[in-house]
Amino acid sequence: MTRRIIQNAVIVTNDEEFTGSLVMEDGLIRSIATGPASVVDAEDWAGDWLLPGLVELHTDNLEKHLAPRPGVLWNAHSAMVVHDAQCAAAGITTVLDSVVIGDLDQGGARAQTQHTSIAALHQCRDEGLLRIDHLLHLRCEISVPDILEVFNQYADDPLLKLVSVMDHTPGQRQWRNLKSYRRYAERNERFSDEVFDAMIAQRKADQQAYAVPHRQAIVEAGRARGLPLASHDDTLVTDVLQAVEEGIVMSEFPTTLAAAQAAREAGMAIIMGGPNLVKGGSHSGNVSAAELAQADLLDIFSSDYVPSSLLLAVFMLGHLAQWTLPKAVRTVTRNPARAIGLQDRGELSVGQRADLLRVRMNRAGMPTVMETWVAGKRVY
Repeated sequence: MTRRIIQNAVIVTNDEEFTGSLVMEDGLIRSIATGPASVVDAEDWAGDWLLPGLVELHTDNLEKHLAPRPGVLWNAHSAMVVHDAQCAAAGITTVLDSVVIGDLDQGGARAQTQHTSIAALHQCRDEGLLRIDHLLHLRCEISVPDILEVFNQYADDPLLKLVSVMDHTPGQRQWRNLKSYRRYAERNERFSDEVFDAMIAQRKADQQAYAVPHRQAIVEAGRARGLPLASHDDTLVTDVLQAVEEGIVMSEFPTTLAAAQAAREAGMAIIMGGPNLVKGGSHSGNVSAAELAQADLLDIFSSDYVPSSLLLAVFMLGHLAQWTLPKAVRTVTRNPARAIGLQDRGELSVGQRADLLRVRMNRAGMPTVMETWVAGKRVY
């Protein structure tokens, strides 16, 4: 029996923020009390915040370690372990590693790492090498010819908790602006106009041939397995209406205010990227997370490509959208956990798993993770 007591912490529950104490035992939260305390064997947090561990549904962070430079592929097991440590340091206690299947760039890094990354996820979990809880999110690029072949290999993976359908064909959704798309596409190499135009034409032809049947097949497979489904980069109201008709429950990174409003009216969970809020807008020129938060059109934050953005975004919501801290914290804890059916974590309450964070505001006004606990065990 392992019992730990934390006292004099600013505890953030689902609806309140107060100074108090918390007892965890055998990996679970056993009690929470308000008011200052002085218990001999307790850990005194001296006014630091005590938050639930962060729950991350969509991060591309693993990709940065799998392909640290253009043309360089790194060992997948090494990448997974370092990615895990970085998430723990950012306060993430449950992460859905987002693996893109179906690569628009034939022979690109995603195509070369999609299988090795999932294999490394399983092996590192099985060997007990990971600090936090890792699960799987399949991001399905529906206009790629071989997407169904790859999807069917992992559709019954026991770690799979979320499936998203996405179409990054230039000229629509995230890449409505072809000039923005070209800047992104040329981040590693330059193209002549002829090469660029030919690439656009090929991707549009693939979309015409594959996007509709592939989307239908993946959505049907996900629903048959009871998997939560997300629609990526909804832009038009019709995009949202299509998703609702398909039984999709999350609108992931809507690119316009109109799409977010339609998602709210339909009862879909709205996910936005933490970097969008922290940096003051979308790198693709789409709607800002701050604008959606101010309109109360935001339910969940994803760290997207910067794990530390989750905690930063939480504390920024109070200034940018006048949200209370408990409401802001829910966007990175309870809301994402419940969205994928995890009922045992995501909030500080009796009986929940003891996934906890100790957070302190530094002199620069930045919230800093001092300790991360998973199921009552300190991992950072």
